[in-house]
Amino acid sequence: MHPLAQQDHRYVWHPFTQMRDWLKREPIVIVEGRGAVLRDARGRKYLDASSSIWTNLHGHNHPKINAALIRQLNRIAHSSALGLANEPASILAGKLVQAANSPQGPRAAPEIGPALTKVFFSDDGSTAMEVALKLAYESARRRGQSRNPKFLSLADSYHGDTLGAVALGQIQLFRKTWSGLLFKTHKVMAPYCYRCPHNRAAPERADAREYRKCNWECLDKLEHKFAAQKKKGNPYAGFVFEPLMQGAAGMIAQPAAWLGRAAQIARGHGAMLIADEVMTGFGRAGANTSARGKSLRRADALLFACQQEGVRPDFLALAKGLTGGYLPMAATLTTQDVFDAFLGEYEEFKSFFHGHSYTANQLGAAAALSNLELLRSLASLQSRQVLEQTLRDELKTLWKHPGVGDIRQVGTIAGIELVRDWRTRKPFDWRERAGVRVCEAMARHGVLTRPVGNVVVLMPPYCTTPNQVRRIVKSLSEAIVSELE
Repeated sequence: MHPLAQQDHRYVWHPFTQMRDWLKREPIVIVEGRGAVLRDARGRKYLDASSSIWTNLHGHNHPKINAALIRQLNRIAHSSALGLANEPASILAGKLVQAANSPQGPRAAPEIGPALTKVFFSDDGSTAMEVALKLAYESARRRGQSRNPKFLSLADSYHGDTLGAVALGQIQLFRKTWSGLLFKTHKVMAPYCYRCPHNRAAPERADAREYRKCNWECLDKLEHKFAAQKKKGNPYAGFVFEPLMQGAAGMIAQPAAWLGRAAQIARGHGAMLIADEVMTGFGRAGANTSARGKSLRRADALLFACQQEGVRPDFLALAKGLTGGYLPMAATLTTQDVFDAFLGEYEEFKSFFHGHSYTANQLGAAAALSNLELLRSLASLQSRQVLEQTLRDELKTLWKHPGVGDIRQVGTIAGIELVRDWRTRKPFDWRERAGVRVCEAMARHGVLTRPVGNVVVLMPPYCTTPNQVRRIVKSLSEAIVSELE
């Protein structure tokens, strides 16, 4: 065993990992990365097909982000945001507000929601959602909306690991252990077309959203949930969702128009919208341009999934791709009304008593500014479009496998659901570790990704070439054959 692997086994406790299994084999120890390629301690190379768990946008060791970090490091690495401001974070906040309020997308109805004007920085996706939850809870109380604000989220949702974020999530695997520590939240069915009980369509060899037969019962249930809670005299203060695709739920992609209609229902019942774009933000949901732009133009590029259906939330939680995958940093954007609810005299103690030691960290902000500049470049926009289309074309080759039940793609994100037989949609038992086995086989072929249950996730960096995409999908195809057929 490599000495670094021995060190890991001796000292490191890994997240979301059964350590008994981990200790049975030598782990892959990553020591270098360049572009979409990672290299381990033994010199083996791998394609990073999951962008290092959905964080890396432009590839590893990007010269422009590297240079931005070096420039900032030569000035200062970090100073406190408690009582002090700093240059890169101030500029970054303005650019995030500008991007969040840009023209909405091609499927947009009239824009749903007020302008986002304020940015609260934190450390990761969980803390971004924790900030949104606390702000929504207390602002609802202070504005007289509710004495005991309630929140509604989607079935099988995941919003992070801090206790507030866990309470908002609805995956029992992540909630059960901590149930005694959580406050109660309510859930409503998610628009999971492939396994929706209201979808009357027989299975086909296509994304289930394309051939579904239903009457939008999911939206009817959402409307009923809001109405029933209002009837109790305590309407929901907030509706929490991941726009266009739910990540840890199994890459559940929402059918076109669901998000816009759901947002209208929530707004109609007075609820604030809390959008978790930790995964879908910064172009992941597609390089679409606004309805006013018929050609690909930098000024029209949409960075957030909400914008594609004309939804502007009251809270926009960002993390993962914020720094291009370089440093842990997050941001929660919100409205002037929410901000104003926390204004008062010093002795009133109306301040938002929440914070982190590394809030508004200068190195993270410098990386994020460079990331935004890259995202707005014509070269990046073109790369995202090419990646999205190449991925779409290559994924079609997987329909030949009887163990592929559904392929769901939103922008440069794809989830391939593995089943016993596509004709019946019968799932594999979790104990069979079908998704894990397939991903382990892919690693042996030089491609790294991680499953969500029996759903294999493909989310490569934007710099991934068409040939590399073909290699990723071919590796998945070969792994399905070796492990499931």
